[in-house]
Amino acid sequence: MTPTSSSAIAAFRALHVPGDPLILVNIWDAGSAKAVAAAGARAIATGSYGVAGAQGRADGEDFPLDDALENLRRILDVTDLPVTIDMESGYGADPAAVGASISRAREAGAAGVNIEDRLPGASELLPIAAAQARYRAAADTGLFVNARCDVFRGWDAGKDGAALVAATLERARAYSDAGAGSLFVPFLADAGCIGAICEASPLPVNILRSSVGPTHAELAALGVARISHGHQPWAAAMAWLTAQAETVLGGGEPAY
Repeated sequence: MTPTSSSAIAAFRALHVPGDPLILVNIWDAGSAKAVAAAGARAIATGSYGVAGAQGRADGEDFPLDDALENLRRILDVTDLPVTIDMESGYGADPAAVGASISRAREAGAAGVNIEDRLPGASELLPIAAAQARYRAAADTGLFVNARCDVFRGWDAGKDGAALVAATLERARAYSDAGAGSLFVPFLADAGCIGAICEASPLPVNILRSSVGPTHAELAALGVARISHGHQPWAAAMAWLTAQAETVLGGGEPAY
């Protein structure tokens, strides 16, 4: 177990370029990491939903931290690419506990980490100061922190876009002050809002790829620095497996 070097973290940070986004096809275990690396990935990112789902567990820190870190170690054993781990809400009841959990990820060899500004199972966002303290504790470990901001979750960007953009940028400034390296804004497919956030955010912006939203090229033109595919690769793989099993068990021939 080798702690991540500062140079490796800096190299991962340098991949976040507005207009030339880092594309992350999120994986869930060592095997999926090898497959994505072989396809030409520049970095590897876990997605908590797929990691938990691959073990028959639910998202929301139902997958224990020890198991998540063991999964990380197995991924690091099969790739030399920088690996960022989705640690949901930080696996900690308070900032000190979050810092301790993120330190363990660095000790295991991660270059980056995702943390949400909601607690597991909660619908409401943490107050800005509380979220900022948790991000500061994570950033103080030296890892690259992708600060997830769930302002758009459950809201209509077409109707409430201006207010949601303003609220997102307020949090972006606070998270930047806490030492976060990038701002992750999921549940957003509106090009106008994405462009407005990218233009004014003090942090490079990460967007979750959506089938109904802008393409990779369009996101790049809007100034996005990182594009994540989230749980979708795992969900697509499981849907394919289910369909093939149904075909075979129903007497048909598989597509493999």
